[in-house]
Amino acid sequence: VQLQASGGGLVQAGGSLRLSCAASGPTYTMAWFRRVPGKEREFVAAIGWSTGRTVYADSVNGRFTISRDNAKNALYLQMTSVKPEDTSTYYCAAARVLTTYVDFPRATRYDYWGQGTQVTVSS
Repeated sequence: VQLQASGGGLVQAGGSLRLSCAASGPTYTMAWFRRVPGKEREFVAAIGWSTGRTVYADSVNGRFTISRDNAKNALYLQMTSVKPEDTSTYYCAAARVLTTYVDFPRATRYDYWGQGTQVTVSS
């Protein structure tokens, strides 16, 4: 399965942005991670395959919304009230087996990764 992330760009603090991820085939749990150069990869949000259960990092909870369209093999991240500290390269990820929600934030649970899309938030 190949993942293609898109939708990144430059946005002012307090604004909104929507990221998309297109998968070439069906997957189970899907997630967004982000990484700033020189820092570790950070979990952002994840969503289950059938239940649609979601898990968010504390840093984005209440501001970001993850969703998916299984018919289109697509994943989305609606970002609102963005902050300069949200500046990062965002990566979509997908698992090829079922994952319990407690494992949603673990990067090692994901088998497929997109190429990343850059989000820059100006103050």
